[in-house]
Amino acid sequence: MIDRKHIHAGARLCGSLLIVAGITFFFSTVGNQVNSTTIALTFLLGTLGIARGWGLFEAIVASVAGMLCFNFFFIEPVGTFTVADPQNWIALFAFLITAVVISQLSTGMKKRALEATRRRQEMERLYELSRALMLLDKDSATAGQVAYRIAQVFDISGVTVFDRRKDQIYRAGLNNSPVSDSRLRDTAIQGTAFHDEGAGFSVRPLKLGGEPIGSMSIWDGSISDTALQAISNLAAIAMERSWAEEVSSRIEAARQNEAMKAMLLDALAHEFKTPLTSIKAAASSILDAPASAQQELRTVIEEEADRLDSLVNETIRMARIEAGDLQLQIRPQGVRELVDSALEKLKILVEDREIKIEMSPNLPEVLADGELAGLTIRQLLTNALKYSNPETPIEIRANAEDGRVRIGVKDSGPGIPLNERSHIFERYYRMPENADRVPGTGLGLHIARNIVEAHGGQIWVESDTGRGSEFCFTLPAVEKGQQKETA
Repeated sequence: MIDRKHIHAGARLCGSLLIVAGITFFFSTVGNQVNSTTIALTFLLGTLGIARGWGLFEAIVASVAGMLCFNFFFIEPVGTFTVADPQNWIALFAFLITAVVISQLSTGMKKRALEATRRRQEMERLYELSRALMLLDKDSATAGQVAYRIAQVFDISGVTVFDRRKDQIYRAGLNNSPVSDSRLRDTAIQGTAFHDEGAGFSVRPLKLGGEPIGSMSIWDGSISDTALQAISNLAAIAMERSWAEEVSSRIEAARQNEAMKAMLLDALAHEFKTPLTSIKAAASSILDAPASAQQELRTVIEEEADRLDSLVNETIRMARIEAGDLQLQIRPQGVRELVDSALEKLKILVEDREIKIEMSPNLPEVLADGELAGLTIRQLLTNALKYSNPETPIEIRANAEDGRVRIGVKDSGPGIPLNERSHIFERYYRMPENADRVPGTGLGLHIARNIVEAHGGQIWVESDTGRGSEFCFTLPAVEKGQQKETA
């Protein structure tokens, strides 16, 4: 099969000869009206045009052909290659040398102009590539995006990038790349570049002074070595930056995790300390107390032990919910029973507080996991008790609306600023002004949101700064006539 490149070369060569033949034919028909100097200059101009348009080889062929035609048709004796006047030999050779030199100079200028244009285009594309690599998506593989961006910006047939850290190969463009996976891995390990001019591909290591972090193959022979080196440097920078950001994120996450663990342990220790102190005080006093007071002290020990047991169980339950182990046992539940159960488990905390309960008449039951729904109410009540004035009441409201039951816990605390409301349900989040003043873990509202959303409900806060807050959530209502059965 004939190569297309050879066909084009043959066509250019034939075109050069046709141009010489056309000049010869034109001046042959004119006859003696034009002198030999004009004819020679015309051949030179034609040779120069061929050199500018097609190249040096075609121009040299045209120069030799033009010299022969000039000798045969226009130098005495006409019709032969014999030259009668010795001065004409000098003119012929001067014509040939001039034509060749001019052709070479013209071709060199053309090559330099094309090279300058190509370098300018490469610089523009390198700038475009650097901008594209600065805007990579952090959620996708960096090496894959690098391969895609290089292929897109430089309009390359195929690009392959090997990420040594992840031992992954990413391709963009044509899938039938001539570069094998083993060659990419070897280049990344050895750090040596490879170029196959015949196949038109290059393989380069990706490194920035140290050990290679990967390798890259480009299937396009038109890109200069300088541009290839710049592309590989930009790719290495993008991958190193992505890796540094990933490491930094892991370090920051680990640091925050340790800080949150310390804060959580401190908060749990504070929660457990109160019942333990009561138990210790009652146990120390029971032996020395009169018989009439011993029963009361035993009651305190029993109640505080139950509270401590409840705190431990609740902490374990919250840890499981936080770990994603949320399994619902859905059954019809009475809202009043859920509220009363929550108040009973918090009776030590609410015994000196005024609790107002407002519920709509004929309030339907809700479809919920009784323990988890009760935990949600307890979290909201505990939150209200912490942040409101002890002398102000806490209100619990419930009413039916659009097939759901809305339950709200209202306090008379300082309220929540508007810019904080979108964050209070986030894990470990605590308002800065309360972080040191009020004990807590920052998990209660986050867990309450997880429970409510697992039931298909919604949770939100309504607040006026300085006038208190109401935390509300919804649960699906039991439809009329629906029997109590396990969901």
